[in-house]
Amino acid sequence: MKTYKIGLLRGDGIGPEIVDSAVRVLEAVGKKYSVGFTFTPYLIGGAAIDQCGQPLPQETVDGCLNSDSVLLGAVGGPKWDNLAGHLRPEKALLGIRAAMGLFTNLRPAKLYPALKAECPLREDIVENGFDIMIVRELTGGIYFGERGYREGKYGEEAYDTESYSRMEIERIVRVAFETAKKRRKKLTSIDKANVLETSRLWRKIVHEIAGEYPEVEVSDMLVDNAAMQLVRNPSQFDVIVTSNMFGDILSDEASQITGSIGMLPSASLSGGTRGLYEPIHGSAPDIAGQNKANPIATILSAAMMLLYAFDEREAAEAITAAVDKVLDQGLRTADLARGKEALSTTEMTDAIIENL
Repeated sequence: MKTYKIGLLRGDGIGPEIVDSAVRVLEAVGKKYSVGFTFTPYLIGGAAIDQCGQPLPQETVDGCLNSDSVLLGAVGGPKWDNLAGHLRPEKALLGIRAAMGLFTNLRPAKLYPALKAECPLREDIVENGFDIMIVRELTGGIYFGERGYREGKYGEEAYDTESYSRMEIERIVRVAFETAKKRRKKLTSIDKANVLETSRLWRKIVHEIAGEYPEVEVSDMLVDNAAMQLVRNPSQFDVIVTSNMFGDILSDEASQITGSIGMLPSASLSGGTRGLYEPIHGSAPDIAGQNKANPIATILSAAMMLLYAFDEREAAEAITAAVDKVLDQGLRTADLARGKEALSTTEMTDAIIENL
């Protein structure tokens, strides 16, 4: 039996609850498909600040690098909001991505048929549903550029620098083309080429690489138009590729039109098989410790880990099918209950395990 070493970054807020739910599902599906796991917890975010005085201890970095893959809950909360920038919990996310070389972020945004009523868009817009994969560059751009303070024309000013190299653009664009080739063969590259030099280089490289993928239909779209199109006609998109900051914003927008941010997983990948898998929602400190959180996004993140990191396709598909079943059965956590009976975090996890 294959056994995989999983690093657990439970983090803050609801992070421990939802990660523990995903662990339970992984253990259950592992028994069914003869896959073993060893789980090792490490500190990150506010929990690490409280115990170690820093958001990303070296022990956590080393542990993640020695794991086959990593499952993350969430970081942050109002308790740490007034700390200096380099000590904020969110700093740990940038640090662990850089340390693990995670340059690709895959964020699916899918409207489940059972959740169409939860979508905030008009019924005619979502009649046929949508299934989008956003491929976001994760370790370059303005989040990692030169920054600081200086004396400017109007006094003190702050600056953040956006820069992208050919290598950074080429590798993420190739991931996007490969992803599109395995889906509906349609790729939309999103930039701001009418204003930004980085976007002009981005667009140039996209069109160069497009020649290697004649089976994939490629189009360019400016980011402001893309933000509008996601709510006007989301079904037009298959795979989207874009920069770090644009991807951060657009993927959160896409998550909202699925009906609940608690439903969406993500995978952050390097050039190899090891990755970081996490739900895209935050730490939800207002419901932390109350057994109310929706664990589905984290459970689906674990399914993505089985697929992308370990090529355990049967086990991954069993989890996604179980999630489909519980939704079709009308089972909902509080974020989706709309006045109906709401399942707790543990009850929803139990239901998914029962449907494996």
